[in-house]
Amino acid sequence: MRPAPPFSLPDQDGTLTKLEDFAGQWIVLYFYPKDDTPGCTTEACSFRDEYEFIKEHGAVVLGISKDSVKSHQKFAQKYHLNFPLLSDEHIEAIKTYGVWGERSMYGKTFMGVIRSTFIIDPQGQIVKEYPKVTPKDHAVQIVKDLRELQSS
Repeated sequence: MRPAPPFSLPDQDGTLTKLEDFAGQWIVLYFYPKDDTPGCTTEACSFRDEYEFIKEHGAVVLGISKDSVKSHQKFAQKYHLNFPLLSDEHIEAIKTYGVWGERSMYGKTFMGVIRSTFIIDPQGQIVKEYPKVTPKDHAVQIVKDLRELQSS
């Protein structure tokens, strides 16, 4: 366990959102590469579909990418996302959480967001990390892990 690094980022409506706004709650903080791409859409829709179960565990979901507020707004509206998407255009939180790194696609190597998730407990401690997430069943795993973390 380690303290979750603080951040202050605008959501898809331009509202400034801080980690401390959720003090005393469980937080599912996920970082993803790009709005409206196949893997990121699968992951976001999975969180959308599991959100009621996540809320039953007293948790909130926050998604972060380096896309703009406007891009997040379109993405959230298109897929009826029911949780905040935070814009980190200057990749400050992304780097602080250690999810900025070398990626490769179609034989090309580049720097980008490494799809990752963190569960943060009500005391602000990172209690579980998921590096290099597979989008499809990830949210279901999060619900299961929240249940286990809260019962231990």
